[in-house]
Amino acid sequence: MILIDGRSGAGKSTLARIVTARRGGELLALDSVYPGWDGLDAGVRLVTDGVLRPRKAGRAGRWHRWDWDRHRTAEAHDVPAEGTLVVEGSGILTPESRALSDVQVWLESPAISRRRRALDRDGDVYRPHWERWAAQEEAHLRAHDPAALASVVIVVP
Repeated sequence: MILIDGRSGAGKSTLARIVTARRGGELLALDSVYPGWDGLDAGVRLVTDGVLRPRKAGRAGRWHRWDWDRHRTAEAHDVPAEGTLVVEGSGILTPESRALSDVQVWLESPAISRRRRALDRDGDVYRPHWERWAAQEEAHLRAHDPAALASVVIVVP
């Protein structure tokens, strides 16, 4: 299991797609799980309990997609017990998830670059939520210091 964490716009999704393309396996993006714009911690908890823990114990995992349009959970997705799993998303690297995974990656990038990439990607949908989401990321950084937990740190300009 490979965890890729970093703040919004740092390049997590791009790196996760590259890793998955080269190694094969499953890719789980937390953007599909977070229950709304205030759901960073809740999304991480759902994936930790529903996917990381079971897989560490040799069992299949399961997560539910968040329907951003309807503001509710949607269909369930099963994750096989074996094989490569790449999980990417802000907040995923905590002391608990570190113990459940094999490789932990932190992406570091300057705020101005991250903001430009994120808003170029998501535009007006994300713009009104940038500060709201950034506050949750700040809380994650203070609580868990994910860069210190990472086995690999990548600096993205």
